[in-house]
Amino acid sequence: MTGGSRVYVLDSNVFIQAAQSYYPQKLVPCFWEALVEHAKRGHILSIDRVKNELDRGKDELSAWANAHFANYFRKTDEPSIVEAYGKISQWLEEHERYKDDAKRNFLSNEADGWLIAFAMAHGYIVVTHEQSSPQSMKKIKIPDVCSHFEVKCINPFMMLRELDIRLCRKDAEGRVR
Repeated sequence: MTGGSRVYVLDSNVFIQAAQSYYPQKLVPCFWEALVEHAKRGHILSIDRVKNELDRGKDELSAWANAHFANYFRKTDEPSIVEAYGKISQWLEEHERYKDDAKRNFLSNEADGWLIAFAMAHGYIVVTHEQSSPQSMKKIKIPDVCSHFEVKCINPFMMLRELDIRLCRKDAEGRVR
């Protein structure tokens, strides 16, 4: 981590679930402004493969990502990230508990393994809505892979607390209340 500060790498479901349910952009603009502000400070970012997933939506979220967060999606083609992804892939292939379909699905997912590899290579924190399911044989969850590789993984609400992000509303004059 740079300068001893924490850096949070966001999974696509952080953006998608916020936009679709609890922090719609028009209703809770402070959430989206806070993401950008903390990205500018170097605390929050995501990866190119998450951006690709968001771009498939061709919706308000995709437009926001391209207009306001585009500079904070990092490339995953660095040798250290590719090497970390190889370790994840090898571990999954050798893991006997997971069914072959689960392994194929996880490794064919555009972002999940790369998100973990990116965080692993840089010492960052993965932020996802996925919840650990260590006994699962049919679905490989991000937190379980993170746990094996000792990559910290938290949910978005923990990230908000750790960054001390306070969501508020603005009145008609634009003042924070």
